[in-house]
Amino acid sequence: MNKPLAYRMRPRSIDEVIGQQHLVGPGKIIRRMVTAKMLSSMILYGPPGTGKTSIASAIAGSTKYALRTVNAATDSKKDLEAVAAEAKLSGTVILLLDEIHRLTKPKQDFLLPHLENGRIILIGATTENPYIAISPAIRSRTQIFEVKPLNEAEIKLAIDRALADKERGLGQSKIELDPSAKNFLAQATHGDLRSVLNALELATKSTPTNQQGKIYLTLQIIEECLQHKALVQDKDGDAHYDVVSAFQKSIRGSDTDAALHYLARLLAAGDLISANRRLLTIAYEDIGLANPSAAAHTVAAVTAAEKIGLPEARIPLAAAVIELCLSPKSNAAISAIDQALTELKKGNYGEIPPYLKDAHYQGAKQLGHGLDYKYPHDFEHDWVAQQYLPSKLKNHSYFRPKGNSRYELALKERYQRLKTSQQQQLAALKSKIEKKDNS
Repeated sequence: MNKPLAYRMRPRSIDEVIGQQHLVGPGKIIRRMVTAKMLSSMILYGPPGTGKTSIASAIAGSTKYALRTVNAATDSKKDLEAVAAEAKLSGTVILLLDEIHRLTKPKQDFLLPHLENGRIILIGATTENPYIAISPAIRSRTQIFEVKPLNEAEIKLAIDRALADKERGLGQSKIELDPSAKNFLAQATHGDLRSVLNALELATKSTPTNQQGKIYLTLQIIEECLQHKALVQDKDGDAHYDVVSAFQKSIRGSDTDAALHYLARLLAAGDLISANRRLLTIAYEDIGLANPSAAAHTVAAVTAAEKIGLPEARIPLAAAVIELCLSPKSNAAISAIDQALTELKKGNYGEIPPYLKDAHYQGAKQLGHGLDYKYPHDFEHDWVAQQYLPSKLKNHSYFRPKGNSRYELALKERYQRLKTSQQQQLAALKSKIEKKDNS
């Protein structure tokens, strides 16, 4: 009974798994694997405490295969060798490889042949996005399943089981859990069952019995034992990417309150670097030409945040977030450069016109470089019609301004006016040259 309650209450079969019905429910993929005893290696990813280890334990219990646990970060290659030796002697072994995103190349190279021959069924567990953090060699040999946070009803079911189970849970004690405390446990942990059970066990062991011989757990006791009033994501975990994504999309969608919420989550995790980097990106990607001054203000806010650090950094960053949310939006700049890059990837680039090539070296004139170049500052309004794009692309247009603000509308009008003037004057010049050649 020295093992933690969360460990003792791990499911012994697939039927005891709480939550994750999209994977273990009737007719779903993992249940089908267990029923058919046709297990394949898999990676389970999701937030801490959501059941990755529990699913591995349930699979082993349902199939009667041996389950061995190795941590990719702290255990050595010898630990993997021991599992492989056991698999060779006894047949199939399920290997729960925790923190699989930290698997080193030597360990990976050792493991791959054993995955190929099927002696080891790998269940990798990670809080990070496997498509980002795990090597393609491992990914190609596994199925990837997302493990989701438990909902309130599922958390309450797990609490009830733990309180009732006399063999593995707390059923031997007379415990009365206040309904408000139970609701708090179900809500405040955001689907982290391990945190729920750890808090419940601590509260039980640290609370004396009352005159009726019961342990009465109040909301105040549970709050004190949980010490987890709000979700703060691990800045090195997969939730980090979700928060950053939601942060940018909230600003792009002009939802000031949501953006401030996600900024708070980044800052509460101490992740000032990600907040700063994302804000700078947003300022140019999503606001851009619609309000260039907002980008300048964001740079100033980020610079101030870097100099003063947390917690004061929250003040200039909040100001930047509010301004970006309420600014007009335009993605014309990122769309323009991405369109140009797409053309290049297709092989559309063509030859640079000779008069635009570098002429600042001896022999350039003999190559025809720089000849007939028209220096715009020698002409009225510092502009002259001249083809700058390669001939292959001369009619291409990448920049499509939206005119979502007065500033961008002015850019749009000037861009279109210059483009039209250039095309008309070049066409007239071409026609004049053709007439001269024909005469």
